[in-house]
Amino acid sequence: MRSGRTIRRSVHNNVTGQWRSQIKDAVSISERPAEAADRAVPGNWEGDLLLGRHWTQIATVVERATRFTVLVHVDGRDMGSVTAGLSREMNLLPEQLRRSRGMELADHKNVTKYTGLDVYFADPHSPWQRGTSENTNRLLRQYFPKDVSMKDLTQTDLNAVAARLNSRPRKTLDFDTPADRLQALLR
Repeated sequence: MRSGRTIRRSVHNNVTGQWRSQIKDAVSISERPAEAADRAVPGNWEGDLLLGRHWTQIATVVERATRFTVLVHVDGRDMGSVTAGLSREMNLLPEQLRRSRGMELADHKNVTKYTGLDVYFADPHSPWQRGTSENTNRLLRQYFPKDVSMKDLTQTDLNAVAARLNSRPRKTLDFDTPADRLQALLR
C-alpha cells in the first residue's frame, strides 16, 4: 500500500473511555456555520497532527476552499506546545483568512483567544468530516514517512515542504495551485 502500512491495528489498542481521550467543552463540527461546509467562503481551516517516529510530530492546517497548507513545527505533543505553535503560525495569516477551524486540539479555548479562530471538532472515528486534512496528510507522507523522526525539522524546512505542496496543481481546483487560489482571494 502507498501508506506503507503492513498490518492492521488491534481494536483493543485504543483510549476510549480514558481521561486522556476527553476534550472539555468541545463544539461539534455539525455546529459550524453553513458557509464552512460548502467551501464558498475562504478562511475555514482543517487541522491535524502528523505523527513520526519517537513521539515526534508536526501540525498540519489546510484551508478548505483553496487547499492552502500551513505546516507548524511543534516541540511536543502536549497541549501547550501545540497551542503555541498554532497560534504563532496562524497569526501570520491575514485576518480575512481566520474564520474557523476543525482540529483535534485539547487547548482549543486558548487557540480561539490568541488567534480569533473558532474551533470545531470532528466526531470520533469520522475522518470524512475533515477530508481535506486527511487527503493533505496522505500527500505529506511522501515527504514525511511514518517511520522517520521529525525532531530535526525546523520551521524553515516545513515552510519549504508547504511551498512545494502549495505550488502543486490540483484537479479539484481545475488544475490551479493552492497558492494561486489564495493570491486571487487576497486581491
